[in-house]
Amino acid sequence: MLRLFRVLVSALARGGIHMGLNRIDWAVGVIAPQPSDHLLEVGCGHGIAVTKVCDRLGEGEIVAIDRSAVMIAAAARRNAEHVAAGRATLRVAELRSFDLGGRRFDKAFAMRVGVFTRGDPAREFAALAQLLKPEGRLFLFHDEPSTGADDVGAARGGGPSPELAGRGTVGADF
Repeated sequence: MLRLFRVLVSALARGGIHMGLNRIDWAVGVIAPQPSDHLLEVGCGHGIAVTKVCDRLGEGEIVAIDRSAVMIAAAARRNAEHVAAGRATLRVAELRSFDLGGRRFDKAFAMRVGVFTRGDPAREFAALAQLLKPEGRLFLFHDEPSTGADDVGAARGGGPSPELAGRGTVGADF
């Protein structure tokens, strides 16, 4: 059974969580990578989250995919040390066609990845179900880009809105 954990960053952003690097730090904190975890990041972009996850890993690893070769190249530059140490693997790939020969992950996550909010998300979730261990967890983070990295939080003056306090993670069984 795939257990889906959705983190509703769009709602929290209205309450003052700052965007940019702080949102990535926050998301990695929610994912809480353990030293032996095997993680998959879908849509890794420049590889900032890969770096932050690798800093928490011991014998674990992260596989990060992005359909853009330009983004994978940027992530590879940023994470050259982690790739060389075997903590990170970076691949140009689309989730729906990504095959690791039966390999499975403890946790998978995506930040601002459109395939989960438009098109045929059921196809993407089916692909993830094949990549996660039976007890694996999926974390999806979505927020609307602002005109500046900290605009949303600054506009609200910081701090969570009262109606959202303590409500960061919502779980659903599939």
